[in-house]
Amino acid sequence: MSGIKKLAGQTVWYGLPRIMARFLNFAISLLGFQLFDPNGSYAYTQIYSVIPFLNILFTYGLETSYFRFAQNKDRSELYNTLMVSVLITTTVLSLILYWLRSPLADFIGMSDHPEYMLWMIGILFFDTLYTLPISKLRLEERPRKYAFVNVFSILLNIAIVLFFYYVAKPAHEKTPYTFLGQLYDPKVGIGYFVLANLFASAISLLLLYKEFSAFKFRFNWGLWKEVMNYSYPLIIVGFGGMINEMLSRLVYQRVLSLPVKQEQFELGVFGACYKLAVLITIFIQVFRLAAEPFFFNQSKNENAQKTYARVMKLFVIACCFMFLTVVLFLDVWKYLIARTHPEYAQGIYIVPILAMASVFLGIYYNLSVWYKLTNKNMFGAYITVAGAIITIVLNILLIPKFHYYGAAWGTFVCYAFMMVVSYTQGQKYYPVPYAKKKLIAYLVICTLLFAVHEAIKAFMNAKSGYFMPVYLVSGLALMSLFGLLILTVERQELKKLPYVGRFL
Repeated sequence: MSGIKKLAGQTVWYGLPRIMARFLNFAISLLGFQLFDPNGSYAYTQIYSVIPFLNILFTYGLETSYFRFAQNKDRSELYNTLMVSVLITTTVLSLILYWLRSPLADFIGMSDHPEYMLWMIGILFFDTLYTLPISKLRLEERPRKYAFVNVFSILLNIAIVLFFYYVAKPAHEKTPYTFLGQLYDPKVGIGYFVLANLFASAISLLLLYKEFSAFKFRFNWGLWKEVMNYSYPLIIVGFGGMINEMLSRLVYQRVLSLPVKQEQFELGVFGACYKLAVLITIFIQVFRLAAEPFFFNQSKNENAQKTYARVMKLFVIACCFMFLTVVLFLDVWKYLIARTHPEYAQGIYIVPILAMASVFLGIYYNLSVWYKLTNKNMFGAYITVAGAIITIVLNILLIPKFHYYGAAWGTFVCYAFMMVVSYTQGQKYYPVPYAKKKLIAYLVICTLLFAVHEAIKAFMNAKSGYFMPVYLVSGLALMSLFGLLILTVERQELKKLPYVGRFL
């Protein structure tokens, strides 16, 4: 159990700043939805659907490869080689995107805002250069600086957004020809969120100057080829994952036959509601920060498979609580995104579908340890490509009929498929004794608790009308019931955990 205690400690150290950063980023997204209606926010949704795709291409799996090869290669030589590779490829890819910016803008429906494309290229450039230095901090177990850089970046991002919308914009509306007034251009609209991201990414990179100063322009061709042989399937895995997550938003307008304004409106609603699954996504991303190097380090131990099984069980339990937090208080989240623009609430009932899909995705990430440890990354590529094909087909078939509900179900089916296939294949090549029946039971119980909560809400509406305090008490009671179940069934397991165990 000492390995799990170490993972828990690393998750706290590396996770808390990331949780803070992600929550603040989520808050700034909500601000965008408060300031702009769905027709105005669609551009934001589109840009941040494209960036994750291109980020996979720019980084080409080097972060995972860095952790993998740091176990048995000279770390300084590895870092230098990969940094040279990143510098060259990032420069070349940025120039190609700059050359293709106009057709790319037309393809994603951003021809009205070509300046967004330039800012997007800048974000990709700086964020890619940021990848290896920040990974170096994780590898060297330097959590304080890691935390500072992450939190500083998002706070700076927020400060710039607030400046444009709450200082420069009022100044422009009052006297547009003053210095402050000229800093705000109403035509940019929600683009100031993108511009703030660009400034924050560039300035945050300066905080890693010591990691850059440790870099020497030395390149080991043989080592690079070995790393690339391991990495290239991860590019396919990454692209497949991004297709599954982002494609529905990218192709939404292309598979509908509605007036453009209506398509943009629905895309804005879909993007806002997708954000509500962010609690689970945040937890998954935080867990992966600690888990990826942890899994590689644990692979040398005799009881590694048992450790992975325990990690999976605790991970699923945590995801269940995240799921219940989202779906049992859906009206609270609805208020946050739809207080100013009630039309955002139209798609609120896709959130439980997307939330459970995110749980499936998190389980898949846990299961993926088998192909990374056995150097069978192509299996991961095959699974994600199959998932991407399912996503494409279901989006084409379902979006024209069911709109964003069809997109949500496409995501759900895709992640369920990837989870099941990864489990069955992993048990053939790297068997791990997962508590399969128990984990399935927990997921089913969470779904049933959500159904009970919706039934209580419907009964309340039919008898005496909606009353928020009753709704909140019902949600808290059902979540407490699930907590009591976990405490009863998993008491011995929970006793072994740091911090939690001392209370049991």
